[in-house]
Amino acid sequence: MTATEPSRAESPAPDGAAAPAPRRGLVRQLGSFVAIGVLAAIVDFGVYHLLLNLGLWVPVSKGISFILGTTTAYLLNRRFTFTGANTGGKGRFAGFVALYGTTFAVNVGMNSLVLYLLPPMDWDITLAWVIAQGTATAINFVMLRYVIFKD
Repeated sequence: MTATEPSRAESPAPDGAAAPAPRRGLVRQLGSFVAIGVLAAIVDFGVYHLLLNLGLWVPVSKGISFILGTTTAYLLNRRFTFTGANTGGKGRFAGFVALYGTTFAVNVGMNSLVLYLLPPMDWDITLAWVIAQGTATAINFVMLRYVIFKD
């Protein structure tokens, strides 16, 4: 590219719209995904414990906290992590709904299963949350990168 040529991010698409920014590499995406995931996890964890302290049933608390944390993660990842990918269309939205429906069931189910299997202890709720969150996060990254936000 010469000094007078526009970069891929600046060049217009064939229909006259701006072309999407180039896709970030795996390491950069993973780093951004983890940073955003920490923020979303704080939202999820905070809401989960708040709702438990308000007396809500564990699966309902986990479900609500998951939805709020996941929405935070999705919006930030779409904006900052998977920037070069095509993020629009009905098919893309259907994939998003299917993915998050699946990870919702995995997250809430894993949380309930771990709480059932663990003996009562000081950190059982937190440990169950961490295991459920880790399982859902691993599924989310792989599916977001290779299915939902693929080039």
